[in-house]
Amino acid sequence: MKRTSILLGSLLAASNFASAQTAPPSNTASAPRAEARPAATSLGTITQGLKKFDGYFPFYYDDKTGKIYLEIERFDQEFLYFSSLTDGVGLGGPERGAASSAIAKFSKIGPKVFLIEPNLAYRATSKNPDEQRAVESAFAKSVIWGFSPVAVEGSKTLIDLTPFLVRDSQKLTDQLGRRNFAGLRGGAAGPAPAPYRFDETRSALDPSNTKNFPKNSEFEALVTFVGGPSGTRDFGLGGASIAPDPNAVTVRMHQSFVELPDDKYQPREFDPRSGFNQFTYQDFSAPMSEPQVRRYTRRHRLEKKSPGAKLSDPVKPIVYYVDRGAPPDVKRALIEGGGWWNQAFEAAGYRNAFIIKELPEGADPMDIRYNVVNWVDRAGNPRAFSFGSSYIDPRTGEIIKGVVTLGSDRHRQDYLIAEGLLQPYKDGQKVPKQMEELALARIRQLSAHEIGHTLGLYHNFTSSTHGRGSVMDYPFPRFSLKSDGTIDVSQAYATGIGSWDKRAILWGYQDFPKGTDEHKGLAAIMQETLKEGHIFIPDIGGYVHPLANQWDDGENAIAQLNKLMAVRRHVLDTFSANAIPAGAPMATLEEVLVPIYLLHRYQVEAAAKSLGGLYFTHAVKGDGQVITKMVEPAEQWRAFDALMATVTPAALALPEKLLQQIPPRPVGYPSSLETFSGHTGPTFDPIAAAESAAAPSISSILDPARAARLVEYHARDAQQPGFLPVVDKLLAQTWKTPLVAGYAGQIQVVVNNLALKSLLELAASPNAAESVRGESLLAITDLKQWMTSRLAGAESRQKANLLFGLAQIGKFEEDPNKFTPAPALDLPPGAPIGMPGLDFLGDDVAH
Repeated sequence: MKRTSILLGSLLAASNFASAQTAPPSNTASAPRAEARPAATSLGTITQGLKKFDGYFPFYYDDKTGKIYLEIERFDQEFLYFSSLTDGVGLGGPERGAASSAIAKFSKIGPKVFLIEPNLAYRATSKNPDEQRAVESAFAKSVIWGFSPVAVEGSKTLIDLTPFLVRDSQKLTDQLGRRNFAGLRGGAAGPAPAPYRFDETRSALDPSNTKNFPKNSEFEALVTFVGGPSGTRDFGLGGASIAPDPNAVTVRMHQSFVELPDDKYQPREFDPRSGFNQFTYQDFSAPMSEPQVRRYTRRHRLEKKSPGAKLSDPVKPIVYYVDRGAPPDVKRALIEGGGWWNQAFEAAGYRNAFIIKELPEGADPMDIRYNVVNWVDRAGNPRAFSFGSSYIDPRTGEIIKGVVTLGSDRHRQDYLIAEGLLQPYKDGQKVPKQMEELALARIRQLSAHEIGHTLGLYHNFTSSTHGRGSVMDYPFPRFSLKSDGTIDVSQAYATGIGSWDKRAILWGYQDFPKGTDEHKGLAAIMQETLKEGHIFIPDIGGYVHPLANQWDDGENAIAQLNKLMAVRRHVLDTFSANAIPAGAPMATLEEVLVPIYLLHRYQVEAAAKSLGGLYFTHAVKGDGQVITKMVEPAEQWRAFDALMATVTPAALALPEKLLQQIPPRPVGYPSSLETFSGHTGPTFDPIAAAESAAAPSISSILDPARAARLVEYHARDAQQPGFLPVVDKLLAQTWKTPLVAGYAGQIQVVVNNLALKSLLELAASPNAAESVRGESLLAITDLKQWMTSRLAGAESRQKANLLFGLAQIGKFEEDPNKFTPAPALDLPPGAPIGMPGLDFLGDDVAH
């Protein structure tokens, strides 16, 4: 999870971080101008006969006009302001639960009332008021909205809150006009997006979810956006539409005013080795001997009743609630998997500190008091991405509310993989129970993973090499080939919390006895974590660390790729109509074939990191960790060999018997993002499928950053492979290997072309290091001479391939700066394992 997985983000203070899905809830530009006019002298004049809601901010509802009047007595008193989306748009667009958080306050300036968001990214934490004022005056704040009082009575002021509530608080107009949403193929193509606009005439306050409580006031509005595409209800997914009428998109938006938490929360220092997200601000009162950027850990508040006890009940447990709308078996799995976190909190000395259960009937999941696990349906788009995010107190980083969003098709993707592996639809036989068990095992792991993000944790992508040490890794299903030729999936996913997770929770949530030096106590925990062999490497990108991989398995990525290719080959050689149920069109074999044919795609990414890779840790001075280490040359060449083994005809060819069983798509079953692209019209194109599968391996080897590291590392250590020797060996195993006959030879041609186009693209790229471009040019020049020398004696197929290659080189030589080779055919979206993961961190991403 993947986005994320998260890629993959939790919702941080609007003054500190941007939301993963929405902009901060500021409507300054579109806010109506608050005209100064005399206010009524009595609240009773306006509120007589209106329904009053007592609570944090008392308010009145006029059911005749649909207006909300808010009573303000506590001016210039800060509170938490949250804005969230109650209804999603679907199709991978704006999601239910998307939100933003901020600190706000009402201020009265002359005849006007303003809702103001202070700038907490910059502070002076000293007690010197002059120093505080100096910082405050140096940076802009935001007036979110302006109001004219409608009544004043003593210290109380009444304002019409309705225009503030009935608006585009989630900035959906910025999202609805996009060409497509996450997961739709061809995102860069198509006409310009059609704009949407907020329509006040079709929008109103929703009193059913507008409520008041002692510490929080909750408001909800029905909001409609008009515009968009004209003349069609199709949103590009075979009839699936953004709404029944795509010219009128209606959702509900929720906004909350919440009392600030008390000042008893103790922020915890941030440690880049801990696995937690950080919360930061710039402190201009920090002495010059200390960093100006203050870094703390984002976490829930949790305290022991007896801090000195080895095991203690919490003062208040962390409680999560699972969506009542999830299917019963899935709901049980979500509760079971989420409940694993109690194992980690027990290891940290808490008894019953983490509780997860079904959301009470009638409870509002948007209510700030509930940590929730939402089960979200996405019509027409099976991209079952998920993410875990958090509302925080922007002053301290304390997590106030965790929000998990799970795509409702997630279990179906694993079920699809099981269909391909087990091919269970045999005449007269029941479908094995292990299919369902595999899918539900993934749901348990997914629940634990996304909840982990809402507890403050990042991904740890090294944990798969440490005995499946964390639910915060992206897990690839573990299976093996049995002696009888069947596939064992009984250990597909791990059960229970991981050893890394326990160490992370211990560091983040340990409640030290009074008088303990917390810094020393945390340092001792971290040293023990390192001693146990745990390494924390999150989503830092860079395609570098051989141990930090998404969707991989096993201690060594290269060995696992070789093993996975053998299992994949066996499954493909025996692939049959037993992979689809009785009555299914034979063409739908392709949907089950796709994740099996591409079973190795993420292990390719993992194995490639050893070539020109670098072991490293997020070491701090004096902690004893190995900071950086180059990969042994022999291991790098082993990775190269494993990658090249994935692009051979033996790896990419499909059995003739299988190809004869996949006809063109019937009516009602069109091609989709789940199927392969091709060049042969309506027929299944196995050569194009081979091209799609081979492209990631070739592009991994010729990745610009990897090429630059190969050049650098060879310059520092002559034993390192270097870039030119890698290219020479690549060309020796592609262009310079004689073509074999038939289907296998055509696959060779495809791989040859991929290798050349990737090399030309590298030589032409202004983003590649000049040394890499130079060595690429040298390799291209040598290859051109070799190609020219082989033309005369080549048989027709090889001659055709050579002529195409020479033509590509010729186009490149005309103007390298303008050369853009035709891209390889797109793979069907993949992460997580059969779908693109948007596992967001606060992401999973998410993600």
